[in-house]
Amino acid sequence: MNTLTLDALASFPQQLEAHYSLIPQGFQHWAPASWDGVPSEPFTAIEQVCHIRDIEIEGYHLRFERTLNEHHPLLASIDSEPLAKERDYAGQDVAEVFASFRAARLKTMGIIRDLHDAQLNRTAEFEGYGPLTLRSLIHYLCSHDQQHLAGLQWLLGKIEASRSR
Repeated sequence: MNTLTLDALASFPQQLEAHYSLIPQGFQHWAPASWDGVPSEPFTAIEQVCHIRDIEIEGYHLRFERTLNEHHPLLASIDSEPLAKERDYAGQDVAEVFASFRAARLKTMGIIRDLHDAQLNRTAEFEGYGPLTLRSLIHYLCSHDQQHLAGLQWLLGKIEASRSR
């Protein structure tokens, strides 16, 4: 796997925390009147972080393990909005969420860092994405990370626009 992608994945927890720290005090649970144009799921700042943690653990850990251990598995997509309500993302402690995400990303890196070409070329079918390789799945995780950094920046833009009125 290329080092640029692996480095981006490894450094993401710090980037996520840095972006989250830019959210002004009192706006962690704030939602705009419209989510039109949001580059991620329509989640508040705290909900974005909870979502990332859960997708890492229940989505990508399982997807990587199944792709490595099963013959061409069908990998389920996760419906995030009902999960956010069910788990009360708005009521979670962000420090605990970040701690569990950092641990989860360390596990992810342990799974993917030293894979050889035969493992990276293992195939699966990902609901909503179609056929892929394990290498593809790693890139999709990196893309998911970037999508949520963009979502936090988008929220910051909306917050600033609301504060200027």
